[in-house]
Amino acid sequence: MSTAAFESTFKVNPDPTIYTLGTRCAAIPLREQVESALQNTDGDICLDFSGVMVTHGFMDSLLGVLILRYGPSLLERIAFKACSEDVQAVLQFVVNTRARGYKGLSNNVGVS
Repeated sequence: MSTAAFESTFKVNPDPTIYTLGTRCAAIPLREQVESALQNTDGDICLDFSGVMVTHGFMDSLLGVLILRYGPSLLERIAFKACSEDVQAVLQFVVNTRARGYKGLSNNVGVS
């Protein structure tokens, strides 16, 4: 599927002089843009990881928070482009961890 098929495409790293995004706080502005797009449109979005490495902290702040808020089903609306093997590994780890965490939260609702 081409990026033209997406409602929005977000370049994870808009600065080509930066090769690694490593802090949780660096992910917050992008997460806010992605969350806004998910809330305000019915279309799918694409996260473009071209030319960048990310740490677990960055990915967890970007995607893990959204999974805990909205559930793993939100991933049906997000595509990931140009992920290196390392980015794929971090992405998969965060998705698996936070999806389990979301299930744990939903199982505890109403329990005192």
